[in-house]
Amino acid sequence: MTQIQESVEVAVPVRAAYDQWTQFADFPRFMDGVERVDQIDATHTHWVTNIAGVTREFDAEITEQIPDNRIAWRSRTGPDQGGVVTFHQLDDARTKVMLQLDHDPEGIVETVGEKLGFVTRKARGDLDRFKTFIENRDGNTTGSWRGEV
Repeated sequence: MTQIQESVEVAVPVRAAYDQWTQFADFPRFMDGVERVDQIDATHTHWVTNIAGVTREFDAEITEQIPDNRIAWRSRTGPDQGGVVTFHQLDDARTKVMLQLDHDPEGIVETVGEKLGFVTRKARGDLDRFKTFIENRDGNTTGSWRGEV
């Protein structure tokens, strides 16, 4: 099992960062290789990914969810992986988003890719794209991320 830890600071309040991260259908907008995430019910999602030309589908279960604080998950089918994202308020308008991902590479291609740092770079890129995505968002149904209603 390989563990990856990455973080990013975003210029939005903790509530906005957490709320956006829990909008799983938006993941393809900032996660490279994620084609679709379907929310089955409150704790189950179905993922379709295409990474390096390999399409995979798997189911995941949310194992812990504390609003504005953390969300943890574990795959139930497909690749063995799990993780947790935590949200840390830096001030009223900035949040640190921390990702811890545990995964078990499958096959020779993924093992080699892991040794070359592919998954770590992908996680870093996804967090950077999340930062760009959420900071450039015009707002949501309750107003903009910058606290305006």
